[in-house]
Amino acid sequence: MSLSLTQEVFDQIAREDAHFTQAPSAFFQAWKRGAEIAGAEWFGDGTREGLQRATTKWELRPNMLMLNDALGVLSSGQRMFLSAMVSFYNAREGGAMLKRCGFEGLSDFGGLDLERRKVIADLVLNYNGW
Repeated sequence: MSLSLTQEVFDQIAREDAHFTQAPSAFFQAWKRGAEIAGAEWFGDGTREGLQRATTKWELRPNMLMLNDALGVLSSGQRMFLSAMVSFYNAREGGAMLKRCGFEGLSDFGGLDLERRKVIADLVLNYNGW
């Protein structure tokens, strides 16, 4: 029995190692999808070309000044989605933005459409720090 348990532990470690080896790339792909959905103007150099050209998350950092200024005029869904994305980049700033949007917990993401939910889920699953 202990041999079986040991093999299960090794298998779990192998699965997690494989996942977290791929996580940085998967996170970037999810981040880029999120930036495409939200709009290139909020990320990186603010251009569609910059979004397409980006090969790292660093090239698609959120434009914090512009986002904070625009938060009051965006739709509630767009505010929530952008604020959630920002929270991966900067937990304090993103948390403050989510609070301004009336975010009280994960169930509030229930108002997002499937495409945006998938982005948030992939970001959570593959987050490995900024």
